[in-house]
Amino acid sequence: MFLSRLRQRFKNKSLRLRLILLFSALAIITWTVASSIAWQQTRHKINEVFDTQQMLFAKRLATAGLGDMLLDTKTQNMPETKAMVDKHHRGHTDDDALTFAIFDRQGHMLLNDGEHGKAVRFNPDAHGFIDTELKDDDNSWRMLWLTSTDGHYRIAVGQEYDYRSDMAWDMVSGQLVPWLASLPLLMLAMIVMLSLELRPLRRVAKELQNRAADDAQPLSTERVPGEIMPLVQSLNALFARTQDMLVRERRFTSDAAHELRSPLAALRVQTEVVQLAGDDAQVRDNAVQNLTTSIDRATRLVDQLLTLSRLESFTTLDASHDETGPVDWLALVTQTLIELDTAAHRKRIELILENNGTPPPIRGQALLLSLMLRNLLDNAIRYSPSDSEIRVTISRSGLTFVDSGPGMNAEQLERLGERFYRLPGQEQSGSGLGISIILRIAQLHGISVSYTNNLHTGLRVFLNVC
Repeated sequence: MFLSRLRQRFKNKSLRLRLILLFSALAIITWTVASSIAWQQTRHKINEVFDTQQMLFAKRLATAGLGDMLLDTKTQNMPETKAMVDKHHRGHTDDDALTFAIFDRQGHMLLNDGEHGKAVRFNPDAHGFIDTELKDDDNSWRMLWLTSTDGHYRIAVGQEYDYRSDMAWDMVSGQLVPWLASLPLLMLAMIVMLSLELRPLRRVAKELQNRAADDAQPLSTERVPGEIMPLVQSLNALFARTQDMLVRERRFTSDAAHELRSPLAALRVQTEVVQLAGDDAQVRDNAVQNLTTSIDRATRLVDQLLTLSRLESFTTLDASHDETGPVDWLALVTQTLIELDTAAHRKRIELILENNGTPPPIRGQALLLSLMLRNLLDNAIRYSPSDSEIRVTISRSGLTFVDSGPGMNAEQLERLGERFYRLPGQEQSGSGLGISIILRIAQLHGISVSYTNNLHTGLRVFLNVC
């Protein structure tokens, strides 16, 4: 529980404070590791140097004519050779710098340095370097045992490990302590550096704080570091999408207000006609029929406005959150023809289906594709004359719809898909949104739609699924 609270509090800290703490910990860890490595390497080098010094000193003793020097050791007291080593130049730890003792083969001490050499224990089996302790001394010593060249004497040269450790510490601390003393200055420089480098983030935050709710202008990318650039670019992309959404909503509101004005006005007029009809049944029935037609038109207009607004809010099919799957074009077309057969039969229009192959499989939403096909066939039925036919062909490249309508000129074909655009002189009711819905659904599914005049009469619509 305590650790989770501590972790949560650390996450809630400012980025600058977190970076300062992390860099400080990293600097201390680095200093500790570097100190440890320097300490180990320095001790290793010092051990090598002093081992060499011990070896040289022992060899000099072994070749210094010990026979003449120690000729009278059996009849006189063992001499102490403090004068042999000049202590004046060995520093504050000179007592531990080097000690030696010389023994005969029977283990009798013949000569020592007059200091720690008195406490050297004779070891007849030792040869070379060993780690040992002196008499009445618990400190660890590095001892070198060597036999003289004539084989009569055993020479021991030793040095206390504390002396070597003190020497290594003096060398390491002389380098690392100044660096540690400068650590507060490094921390101060780090705080200043992080404050300067995080200014772009504060500038972006201030710009966002002072921004109006409807301001979708992109943020400035001038002097933005590469690490922050993806964030700024993502925000700009979000502003662009928000701007598009606001434009669509404003356009939808404007279009709805404009287009609903006419059917609502017609509803009011027809209502007044019903009220003024009095006992005239024919006028009243005609007004009620017109009122029903106006209600149907207003209902269709609202449905198509809502459908188009929903479609334009999608950037991809996944954004609609509806299930997608493989498209069975033959089943979709057959179902649409069945649904609109009654409307076609009322105008004595024959619906013909030709199956010349299967289009390439795609993934899509059957509901949207069914709406697209229904709008295509509904337009064809509306604008085709009675006693005609509408031919739907399924092939490997896509779907083709051919009606028997009046066709269009080049200017009218160019304007197809514009919102609320209707051909001049049309007597059929409509809102001018059907083709816009068709094109939007096709765009979401990666289908291209082309409108052309048929060779003889009518309009040809081709859905390229490839």
